[in-house]
Amino acid sequence: MSSPDPYALDKDGPHEPDPVPHAEQHPEPGESGVRPPRNPAVRGPVIAVTGAASGVGAALVSRLAASDEVKQVVAIDERRGECASATWHVLDVRDPAIAEKLRGADVVVHLALDLDLETDPAARTAYNVRGTQTVLTAAAAAGVHRVVLCTSAMVYGALPDNDIPLAEDSELRATAEATGVGDLLEIERLGRRAPRAHPGLNVTIVRPAVLVGGTDTALTRYFESPRLLVVAGSRPTWQFCHVEDLVSALEYAALEKVDGELAVGCEGWLEQEQVEELSGIRRMELPSAVALGAAARLHRIGLTPSPAGDLAYTMHPWVVSVSALHAAGWRPRWTNEEVLAELLQEVAGRHTVAGRRLGRKDAATAAGAAGATVALLGAAAAVRRARKRRGI
Repeated sequence: MSSPDPYALDKDGPHEPDPVPHAEQHPEPGESGVRPPRNPAVRGPVIAVTGAASGVGAALVSRLAASDEVKQVVAIDERRGECASATWHVLDVRDPAIAEKLRGADVVVHLALDLDLETDPAARTAYNVRGTQTVLTAAAAAGVHRVVLCTSAMVYGALPDNDIPLAEDSELRATAEATGVGDLLEIERLGRRAPRAHPGLNVTIVRPAVLVGGTDTALTRYFESPRLLVVAGSRPTWQFCHVEDLVSALEYAALEKVDGELAVGCEGWLEQEQVEELSGIRRMELPSAVALGAAARLHRIGLTPSPAGDLAYTMHPWVVSVSALHAAGWRPRWTNEEVLAELLQEVAGRHTVAGRRLGRKDAATAAGAAGATVALLGAAAAVRRARKRRGI
């Protein structure tokens, strides 16, 4: 399969320019771009990054390559990225040959995940779980002493009785009902088990809040709707994490300035009323049974990519504390208000209903004061037509 973009980043997500010009010729695609360390005098660690050609991985590779604290960056993906000062290896992270490519690395940051809404769920799980298993085993075999995994604060679960904010050591109460969350829970399980199976291997887990910055997830698509769906009786709270802040937190973990289980995100949170005021998008409130029932039916017949479980994260709080990173001296550069403003700029012109993006013709229908209602009625009609075709 082609290399999936980690954390559902847009396929042509932003690539930072290479921080250090390099005069050497690039090797041909498919070859390893092995070259001497950028600065042999640097005594810092050799850090390997998987999923390095795009998205969060590409941004982290560029940041580490520019750091005076890093001796060498090893970049691994199924295609070459743009950072010329990294040592590139082109292969699938599920290939056991990755162990040889990791020899000499001190730290591995594993970012080769597929959380794309449109990916077949079985294929997505097979890639994510097998890839993580292979990387953890290969890292231990290669003598790597630290692996950094990146999941999501979604693993805590969105529940009405959650503390606000959740402590980083809170129980993981999520279920596998939301997009990709089952994969993330299994990745966390593998990460906890690895140090027992491989003594001497440290595993650090980083859990970002709602990730924004070239991303496409069920939660960012929520803001592409003509109305913000609010389930009656729920109390949504919103905490964002800009990709730039996630990358800086991953750098902290890779440089061993912090370890353990870490949450990352903006300071504090926004209530639903604040989000509506800042965005200028009005709400459409529906009873819980109607909203959850419709979401489940639409997903079951293939009209929407988002299962009903995604709705929980727009209904109940899952705000997290970032105390471990704070104690290490890390601070986010972005506020929730700033990240929301950037998200609204990114999704401008897109039109989504119930997690499904609409074409121009459908979007025109969905515009206006009654647009959301019209779109939902249209979705309901589609459900009825599908049921009739199936003879139900």
